[in-house]
Amino acid sequence: MARVFLCVLDSVGCGGAPDAERYGDEGANTLLHIAEACAAGLAEEGRSGPLRVPNLDAMGLGAAITLASGRVAPGLGLIPTGRWGVAQEISAGKDTQSGHWEIAGLPVAQDWHYFPRTVPAFPAELMAELVSRSGIPGTLANCHASGTEVIDAFGREHITTGKPIVYTSADSVVQIAAHETHFGLDRLLELCRIAADLFHPLNVGRIIARPFVGDMHGAFMRTANRKDFAIAPPDGTICDRVIAAGGSVHAVGKIGDIFAMKGISDVSKGSDDMALFDHVLAWTGKAEPGDLVFANFIEFDSLWGHRRNVTGYARALETFDARLPELIAGLRQGDLLIITADHGNDPTWFGTDHTRERVPVLVTGPEVTPQTLGIIPFTAVAQLVALHLNCR
Repeated sequence: MARVFLCVLDSVGCGGAPDAERYGDEGANTLLHIAEACAAGLAEEGRSGPLRVPNLDAMGLGAAITLASGRVAPGLGLIPTGRWGVAQEISAGKDTQSGHWEIAGLPVAQDWHYFPRTVPAFPAELMAELVSRSGIPGTLANCHASGTEVIDAFGREHITTGKPIVYTSADSVVQIAAHETHFGLDRLLELCRIAADLFHPLNVGRIIARPFVGDMHGAFMRTANRKDFAIAPPDGTICDRVIAAGGSVHAVGKIGDIFAMKGISDVSKGSDDMALFDHVLAWTGKAEPGDLVFANFIEFDSLWGHRRNVTGYARALETFDARLPELIAGLRQGDLLIITADHGNDPTWFGTDHTRERVPVLVTGPEVTPQTLGIIPFTAVAQLVALHLNCR
């Protein structure tokens, strides 16, 4: 029996979602617009020229962009050597949790709770209860914000007052940032557990602990000790099905948090996406027949999409692509590698939020032959895994 390596490149969308207008995202296309910016010489910091992702393109990346949006990305367009297609989400919203659950075979039927773009963004009574139960002296920010910007804006005041920084985004989340030393990591995690008790009943998808270090404006940095306190999937996913069939699910990155450890055998985390890539690569030598290695590469989204940094996003794509042959070389006979995404985050778009887009689905392996999958639902990715691992 073979193994499956499922890699989610967080936010690497390819445009064309038929309901994008509903979300204010008609015309958004993460990959196309990055490729166009590179071809126009507008992404020259630390790299130069057209977008160079020959390995992803050979898997069908350029073809997927064209299928999804009807547009041709400059410099992309190799004839695919594997199975390729485009996935379209049916769950409402454009958030991480919905995208991953649907990729894993479980569309989100209910509506998540999102917070208004007001200041404060959170209900006063819940914030008062959070302060009372945790014993903190109060909170800072209480608004929609970019994580790195809000830490820079409130970091010194947080250290001085002991008040944690609480903010939200386009996702159904409450994010709480606090200094690992001055506030304490264990204290932050306990605060987030209390917040989960208060906000999960509203159907807020995740409470995210965002620890950081540093002591002055411009020098604050988030650490790798992030932890998500997520609502568990209400029904079974491909992860549960793999385990029921006798396999293991090896989560890399934040996958364990997204699924609240439901159907997860173990977790590997790292300081950045290349450290996570190293973990996936290591699993090519360790995973057993019937296993699923399920990875999320977050930095496309967190470092470049939300910050609307086209050049950084292009560099990240090229860095991942340059290492892709290592992963493909580690595949055994019968193995399957699936590369997809959970939503878009067009770095040329307005604002700082995710964008509603279709996503590429690229499949390769020693026995994979060229085939067009067409436009498929997100849930079809889980079905590819189930059929390959015989865990229907």
